[in-house]
Formats: sequence, structure tokens, C-alpha cells
Amino acid sequence: MAFDRGLEERLYEHFSDRPDLTVRKMFGGLCFMLSGHMCCAIIGERLMARVGAINYIDALAKPYVTEMDFTGKPVKGLVYILPNGFESDSDLAYWVDVCIHFVDSLPPKLPKKRKAPLK
Repeated sequence: MAFDRGLEERLYEHFSDRPDLTVRKMFGGLCFMLSGHMCCAIIGERLMARVGAINYIDALAKPYVTEMDFTGKPVKGLVYILPNGFESDSDLAYWVDVCIHFVDSLPPKLPKKRKAPLK
């Protein structure tokens, strides 16, 4: 699993005041989650941003942004941002703030039910 370690450090800095942050290996990269909700991820050198359906069209209109098509089919509400789109700290902060604003608007995650063991 290869991903941009410099971007990882920058994201950790951005989320430093969030006690609800968890980080998981997903999508062949690193996924930053808030209160159990996927917020953004590093996939190779790209930033995957969960902007939500309400921000999706506006996000795609910005430079260096493409559809998130991990499975070969675009996923509404998720976009890829190419490295030039988050080169500056202010650009990265913009994208992460869009993701945080969307994720913070979601209802709390319910605890997962445990499956009964097979007999």
C-alpha cells in the first residue's frame, strides 16, 4: 500500500483537535474517519474527499478535481483531488473543511450489531 506520507502528516495536523478521529487502511490507502464516518482518504498521491451530494457538482467544477471512480463507476458525493489541487496548506484546509462540514452534518453512527456465532 503506497500513499503520500507527506499528505498523511499534513492531514494529521489538520485533524489534531478532533478526538473522534480514527484512521484505517482502506481503498489501498489511508482513510480518515470522524465519529465512524469516512471523511477523506489518501489514495496514492490523490486526496479522496467526501464532499456530499450537495457539494458534488461545485467540487467537480474546481481545477484538479475528478470523479471518484474507484470501482470504475463514479460515486456521487466523493471526488478525487489531484496533488496540484491541495499543494498549498490553504487549498488542503479548504478541502478538508468541506469534508468535515459534510461529515459533521450526518446523524451519529449506530453501534454495529454483533453476529451470533455459528453453531
